[in-house]
Amino acid sequence: MYAAVRRYEGVSDPAEVARLVKEGFVPLLRQIPGLVSFYWVDAGNGVFVSTSVFQDKAGAEESTLKASHFVRDNLASRLPNPPQVTAGEVGASA
Repeated sequence: MYAAVRRYEGVSDPAEVARLVKEGFVPLLRQIPGLVSFYWVDAGNGVFVSTSVFQDKAGAEESTLKASHFVRDNLASRLPNPPQVTAGEVGASA
């Protein structure tokens, strides 16, 4: 399995961002083959973290590409800073 973790800082209007992610981005992720799970976490103080887990590296890479396009097209004004992206093979899971 592969995972992609994105950390967004400086998020304005957290409730609206969460709604847009749920209604717009999650359906896009569901179209990517091999999706295992996705989480959008409000860490407080304008910080959100997303975690996408896929069966293979191709799915994780496609999710990062789709995320960047979705943010650019739908959330740029509410997510003013580029995310910190960490991706790689899952070494252990439960």
